[in-house]
Amino acid sequence: MEVVQVLCMKGGTGDSSYAENSLLQLVQRKVISLTKPIIEEAITNLYSNNLPASLHIADLGCSSGPNTSFVVSEFVTTVDKVCKKMGHRLPEIQVFLNDLPGNDFNSIFKSLPKFQKDLQKTMGAGAKSCFVTGVPGTFYGRLFPRKSLQFIHSSYSLQWLSQVPEGLESNKGNIYMASSSPPCALKAYYQQFQKDFSMFLRYRSQELVEGGSMVLTILGRRSDDPSSKECCYIWELMAVALNDMVAEGLIEEEKMDSFNIPNYTPSPTEVKCEVEKEGSFTINRLEVFEVNWNAYHGEFCPLDARKEGGYNVAKMMRAVAEALLVSHFGGGIIDEMFSRYKNIVADRMSREKTEFVNVTISMTRRG
Repeated sequence: MEVVQVLCMKGGTGDSSYAENSLLQLVQRKVISLTKPIIEEAITNLYSNNLPASLHIADLGCSSGPNTSFVVSEFVTTVDKVCKKMGHRLPEIQVFLNDLPGNDFNSIFKSLPKFQKDLQKTMGAGAKSCFVTGVPGTFYGRLFPRKSLQFIHSSYSLQWLSQVPEGLESNKGNIYMASSSPPCALKAYYQQFQKDFSMFLRYRSQELVEGGSMVLTILGRRSDDPSSKECCYIWELMAVALNDMVAEGLIEEEKMDSFNIPNYTPSPTEVKCEVEKEGSFTINRLEVFEVNWNAYHGEFCPLDARKEGGYNVAKMMRAVAEALLVSHFGGGIIDEMFSRYKNIVADRMSREKTEFVNVTISMTRRG
């Protein structure tokens, strides 16, 4: 599987698209809101050390939909707040939105006029200081000229690997790391994460100015066990649905055994270890927090949104994983598989606590 060519959130504005997936947008918006104080602290530290005439910010793995413009708005209003607090003029802000070439950049560009209008209502004339550019390409390679960025942000992207790890032939019946995965499969996943994350750090260290900041939020785990339920369960339940279809002859067993998700959910210790090993960054903050699978939990929302937790989570995962599944199994199984997955997820959510674990790290580029 050529991940760069295949991996993308489902584009467009259809019912199962990423942009129209209200639960997925809510989960990510909660995460962005929870990390806002860390981003504000990083930008404050940046302005304490130097006063750039213009600020170049990159959002890596921006995807598409309402949260893309929400993140940009958060950047700009945070910079404005910090500048006012420190008595500085708002600089010109160039925001680079990066994702893989298959991302729905057209939807982003179509939404920019509305974004500018909304920003103007919030900031007045200051909104004219913000410029937005799309940058297609993998963040496991160089994206920007040397020392051209002051701030880099990424949320819910770095758990995706550059490729499916090699040596997973014995991970039969699983589509990801699981409690039944052999040790060699867990090791293969971890080694691919080490290779990819160290490469990511090396390229970003070349693109950031000295004293520049980077804040990353990665789907991860608290446990030292890479096959822990807190990070693998949502994929294990998808494997249950697929294996049921194998048993009924709807999917070939060989197809099932050769499918693995190119994803790794690291622990804070693993993230810290790779940053220290690469050596270009000083760690300022390393935090872990949880968000419920059904982010409507505890929210004021329509009753059926809370009640339909299984449907909402299955719809969310379809927006995330459909492109990968179609490229391997074909489109014919998708509706049936997600219908089964919805029922399995709903059953488990009614009986168990289900949460996404998030690892957020804030770093400064060393001189």
